Amino acid sequence: MSIRPQTYAYYDNSTKIKDLEILVFDAFGDQIDKIKEGDFNDVSAVGGGTLYSDSRVKYFEYTPVNYPYTIEYNYEYVNESTAFIRSFMPVSDYLVSVEKSNYTISCSPEMTLRLKEINFQDFNIVKQEHEGGLQYEANHIKAFKSETYGPEFFEIAPQVLFALSEFNLEGVFTKVNSWNDFGKWIYHDLIADTHDLSESQKAEIVKLVQEEPNNLAKAKKIYEYVQSKTRYISVQVGIGGWKPFNASEVDALGYGDCKGLTNYTMALLDAAGIPSYYTVVYAGAAKRNFENDFAAMQGNHAILNIPNEGGDIWLECTSQKLPFGFIGDFTDDRDVLVVTPEGGVIKHTKKYSTEENSQYIKGDYKVLEDGAIEAQAQIVSRGIQYDDKYSLETETTRELDKAYKHRWGYINRLVIENMHIENNKTDISFTEDVRFSAGGYARKVGDRILVTLNVFNRFTEIPDRYRNRKWPVKISRGFKDVDEVEIKLPSGYQVESKPKDLTIKNKFGSYTMTLEALNETTLIYKRELIMNDGVYPKEDYNAFRNFYKEVSKLDNSKIALIKTNL
Repeated sequence: MSIRPQTYAYYDNSTKIKDLEILVFDAFGDQIDKIKEGDFNDVSAVGGGTLYSDSRVKYFEYTPVNYPYTIEYNYEYVNESTAFIRSFMPVSDYLVSVEKSNYTISCSPEMTLRLKEINFQDFNIVKQEHEGGLQYEANHIKAFKSETYGPEFFEIAPQVLFALSEFNLEGVFTKVNSWNDFGKWIYHDLIADTHDLSESQKAEIVKLVQEEPNNLAKAKKIYEYVQSKTRYISVQVGIGGWKPFNASEVDALGYGDCKGLTNYTMALLDAAGIPSYYTVVYAGAAKRNFENDFAAMQGNHAILNIPNEGGDIWLECTSQKLPFGFIGDFTDDRDVLVVTPEGGVIKHTKKYSTEENSQYIKGDYKVLEDGAIEAQAQIVSRGIQYDDKYSLETETTRELDKAYKHRWGYINRLVIENMHIENNKTDISFTEDVRFSAGGYARKVGDRILVTLNVFNRFTEIPDRYRNRKWPVKISRGFKDVDEVEIKLPSGYQVESKPKDLTIKNKFGSYTMTLEALNETTLIYKRELIMNDGVYPKEDYNAFRNFYKEVSKLDNSKIALIKTNL
């Protein structure tokens, strides 16, 4: 496997990159190339969903002539704001070795520098303190690989976080020693003056919710109002990209980024007398917590918190499709910073349990004598399994056809004959009614027909094999699948052999399969698969992998039908 390294440095109007260069060395340590700043590409760092931003990036994509080689990457980063201090992260990615990486930080005596060292165990990193600062040096760190069902890169890579207790963000000064202090600063200096809705706008919201019976119903009405009125687009300006646009501006424009839309929703709820709180979070399918004991600039996204009868409701304000109170795997189950007028509070977002992440299939199929099947199923998904599917609601018929053929890719000659989907945002469930046929599904062998029992939900994943597993086993989210399928036998055939009923149960989950005769021509196949979330020692990986292999094998169980009127 070859890697073409792409070295890069981000900057914007408030930052500068100086003395940027790359030195390339061969296997003997001799310098073979030098790339100067003028050779770098300098482009906008704005994605397709960004309306405007002053972010740019200088990058160079190096194509090596021979292997192995070493890159020395040097630059100076200048920023007048002291809110963001670059962390020391010597290992940039998987499959990248480090010969040597230095990080030196200096500050005047009156400044209080705070730091947090993360994942230093098993890495050759030396710390040296000197007058006015300190230095870190990492040496001879071997590249490591990602592993299937392993931890995220940020959970294993060494890193040092830095922050000043007193800092400024583009002229906004503050002193922070705790998350309470940090939250006060965000609320009073970045948010408080942005709730500038006019009296007529407030009156419109009051009128909108006046018939609703309680605050929860009012909040839902306002959330759906925001979804119908606005759309998401990235806006990365405004005090370091941290200050949201004014609520009145979002109302007039009809769009905003996560900060603006969250703040706008908060202002509308406030107009209706419903308390809610701006919340900063690390978003993404990989769950990342705030560092609870290190108050500093963290997070990459904003959501909204509504306290409700001792619990919390979380709102994803950038989505026009999500149900009220549903956040899915983008911000679930992680520590976040809730910003209140009294200060910041670390809370934990909703965790969708194994039971909640469910899929229920009620179906039937008929086996024809030539081996074809005619099948139909109703599939109801909830929790994170709802999150995986609700976007199907907006797909075209052609795209839906492709999606189902991909899902049931183990069925040859599949023809989707009818499909109907329903997205119930009230009870947050997604229902699919699908009818299809497949020629040659069952295999004819003389007077026998061999039928694979599991038509609708076959588990095909077998994790990679490792001779020397390095990392623990991590299952981020559990789920529960329950299937009940009626099987119609072809006329003149009976069951000659079938798999035994069984149950497997271990720390990773459980699997149950039963098959019973309803009458001479009808069988009932039941299956339940539960996968538990959790982190397990690396020594458990083979047992975990074997469980997956066994489930896959059992999902391929067959019955043999034999002709009776010979």
